[in-house]
Amino acid sequence: MGTYAKPLRTIGTALLFTVAGIASAGTITGSPHDFSTQGWSGGQICVPCHTPHRANTTVADAPLWNHALTAATFTLYGSPTLNATIGQPSGGSKLCFSCHDGTVAINSFGGTTGTTFIGTGDKVGPDLRSEHPIGFTYDAALVTADGSLKATTTAVTIGAGGQTRTGTIASNLLFGGKMECASCHDVHNTFTNGGKLLKVANAGSALCITCHSK
Repeated sequence: MGTYAKPLRTIGTALLFTVAGIASAGTITGSPHDFSTQGWSGGQICVPCHTPHRANTTVADAPLWNHALTAATFTLYGSPTLNATIGQPSGGSKLCFSCHDGTVAINSFGGTTGTTFIGTGDKVGPDLRSEHPIGFTYDAALVTADGSLKATTTAVTIGAGGQTRTGTIASNLLFGGKMECASCHDVHNTFTNGGKLLKVANAGSALCITCHSK
């Protein structure tokens, strides 16, 4: 699983002062992913997930990763109407599950093994049969096969108030052309839209109909 940097106070302090401005701009401070008030975090915001040195590089798209990774085998979503091909979670979604599937403690980072696990209400997986499918390629072929998905070139604005970004389904919601956890949720709470760190507020099912033609 790679070598993790120890959450030394010197490293944590450096992260706090060099990255705090970025974290604050992204409104992670005070969000559900701000663990700085937890006794095990050392008062740090970034270190439970990221480290400036000796990061884990075994997962693609894992930015300077410092948290232990899930080793779970997931039971995948399936449906007679599903036209996409789904595989085991990888990339950014695997990072999410490294807390949210409940098999790895939230405070397992920096090479330490924690004992604080995610609450039942925020636990997702390893059984994903009742969850929105992720990890599949969302492209023109899938749009044609499905018949009720919008084209990846469809215009999409994510965020609210002064924190918005205009683009398309492909540019704002997909990662490597795939639907992932971060297609709907923003881990850093950049786009504040109520609970669950949503990129698009779901009043009137707005988030759902961003991609689905209903």
